[in-house]
Amino acid sequence: LLLPAAAAAVYKQWIPNTNFETASNWDKGRVPCASDVVHFEKDKVVSVFVRSPHVLTDMYLPLTGEFVLAAGAGFTAFDGSWDPGCDSGGTVRFADAEQHSWFDPTLWQDVFPSGEPKPSERIFSVDEERVPCRYDDVVFQPGTSFRVNTDSSQPVIHLRSISVMGQELSTPASWAGYLQGPSAPLQFHGNGTLQVTGTGCPDKSGCACGNTLDGPRICAALLRASGRQCPEPACQSPLQPLGHCCGVCGATINLDFTPDFDLQKYQDRLVQELLSQPKYAGVRMAISKVHEAQTFLGVVSRSSTPLIQIVLIDDRAGMQTGTAAEQLAAHIMEDIAQHGEALGIPSGKMEVATGSTSSGQVGSHPLSRITAGTVMGLLFGLLFLGGIVFLYRRGRLRFPALHLPLPQPWDRMEEPASPAPASDKGFDNPMFNVEPPHADLGEETPKDLQVFYLNPLYDASETET
Repeated sequence: LLLPAAAAAVYKQWIPNTNFETASNWDKGRVPCASDVVHFEKDKVVSVFVRSPHVLTDMYLPLTGEFVLAAGAGFTAFDGSWDPGCDSGGTVRFADAEQHSWFDPTLWQDVFPSGEPKPSERIFSVDEERVPCRYDDVVFQPGTSFRVNTDSSQPVIHLRSISVMGQELSTPASWAGYLQGPSAPLQFHGNGTLQVTGTGCPDKSGCACGNTLDGPRICAALLRASGRQCPEPACQSPLQPLGHCCGVCGATINLDFTPDFDLQKYQDRLVQELLSQPKYAGVRMAISKVHEAQTFLGVVSRSSTPLIQIVLIDDRAGMQTGTAAEQLAAHIMEDIAQHGEALGIPSGKMEVATGSTSSGQVGSHPLSRITAGTVMGLLFGLLFLGGIVFLYRRGRLRFPALHLPLPQPWDRMEEPASPAPASDKGFDNPMFNVEPPHADLGEETPKDLQVFYLNPLYDASETET
């Protein structure tokens, strides 16, 4: 049962380290030599891996920290002899490692289980998924020390496993034991708690990454690294994929799916049968399950709908930007129209934005979306008409130039009758053969009797008493 999850497992490796031999960890951009004075800030907590022996003039240590020594590594005092690689001595300070954030996408890379970096030529991830997701395996390179800030908007950061110093911790018990050791507090700091579950994604249709709450933190770190603003897109109205920080030119496809849908198999199908074609050589694709927030009349509700999101971008420039991605998206939609039922894809929606067009929905499949749109259109139409009638009846809405050919029931019930002239004390009653007061009734009406209509049930003479 774990084989499908294991096959789809994603390994993300932490890039920075706090090794003594890493030149970028020192303010001089080089590793300290024999005539140098090494200075660690006393208030900075740090874990430092030392791979080889070093000769130093002096060294100031932090109040809280550790040196992890490899076999044969260590420090000896400089005896004043000439060192060909160290002509002039000075103070070399260890760089601050506190700013390295767990949610900085630029500090992670996708790797194979062996630790080799994955090529990113054809497949990429939206920004939220560049950081470890809840079912990913996290790797800290063997023979390295590190310090990472786990500040998060979620109290617990779930992971499938964590590998530290070549040791894979894949159960809650093994991870809890490691946290009790001396190195963990020096390597991890922040309000977010890392939790190892040991389980992969249980759904063959894929699992959402789980970093939505930390999306603003991810984007802030990404923009800070790239100049605090998104690059200027080459299209007029760039697309905004879910989980991505900046707009893109190209195409997005949102797919509905059934329980028969298999995300990994479908990705392999797209790569092998479509993306690998020579005409799509410059196109890159991201595909994953995401949750789209539901809205009604512009109001975002708490519920969300899972869908499969495909993002396509290409390397074309100018007016041709995104056109290859658009062609591939259209090809995918054609494939869905022919084989969607067998693949577990009942419908899909495509949007494009290229250098020559603005973004917009250019295709959908199949009838289910058209039917849904028709039903929603009729519903909103009825609501609109009902609102007009309600306002009209309440007197809040008037149509000065509107003349109805037939009297309406509410007109008879609610509109007051026009007052009769002062000299006329009668009124017209359509139910009782009304005659005006001055008409000849065939007999003399008593002058003191103010009756101006004939009532078939009574004789006028009966009223005289």
